[in-house]
Amino acid sequence: MLRNRPLTVATALLVTLGTIGIGVATAQQPSVGEQAVKYRKALYQVIVWDVAPLGAMAQDKMPFDAKDFARRAEHVAYLTPLLADAYPAESRGVTDTKLKPEMWTNRADFDQKMQALVDRSAALSAAAKTGDEAKMKAAFFEMGNACKDCHDKYRNK
Repeated sequence: MLRNRPLTVATALLVTLGTIGIGVATAQQPSVGEQAVKYRKALYQVIVWDVAPLGAMAQDKMPFDAKDFARRAEHVAYLTPLLADAYPAESRGVTDTKLKPEMWTNRADFDQKMQALVDRSAALSAAAKTGDEAKMKAAFFEMGNACKDCHDKYRNK
């Protein structure tokens, strides 16, 4: 009986740790809404990675590089349509976000503003392919205005 005691204690310990581990893993699983908010935040971070240098070039705060501008504009045009999936109904009520609750009652307006961002991002990419610096900068500011229109109405500071 004493020989099996270490084995019994070890088995009990493993079962206990396994049960605790399952409980902790279950407790730490984010909801679909929380996952959507994480996705949304990550997507915006990736977009800003390209938008910040575009803005600096458009505002003459860094040297203008048409090739880099075009590459970054293409990234933004690719990424902005992905935002459509970043606002599912399941994310309504998730508190770790700057989204104003009014978005949910004005969803059609929000979606229209989001589509304007997508359209202006595509126009930015198209302008960037021309190599015309003035057109590229103007298209960037148009896209920036689409961002601002939505942020002014649906984003907490």
